[in-house]
Amino acid sequence: MSTITLYRPVGTEELALIEASGWKAFPPRLPEQPIFYPVTNEGYARQIARDWNAKHNDDKRGFVTRFAVQAEVAASYEKKVVGGREHEELWVPASELPAFNAAIVGPIEVIAEYAEEQ
Repeated sequence: MSTITLYRPVGTEELALIEASGWKAFPPRLPEQPIFYPVTNEGYARQIARDWNAKHNDDKRGFVTRFAVQAEVAASYEKKVVGGREHEELWVPASELPAFNAAIVGPIEVIAEYAEEQ
């Protein structure tokens, strides 16, 4: 089985839910969040965690997670470029997140943490 590596910038609350899953799954989306969007490169994930999560969350912290997913499953979702060409996301409908989570291979890892000075 081939896999691809994806990244997901998260805040403290989402990270706690990932940890509660045993580092195996991302939590369900909120009603106002119809898309789950992991990103395809580490640099973009770091940018979001540093420039958005660490500045806009109550605790001023942001994290970058890295995980592998079955390549065949990942290929079934649309890729969107939402800025420069390095700003590439995989758009997974919220209703399909359980199936996407089932295709994660191995643990979800935290590879970076950012904190905005308060």
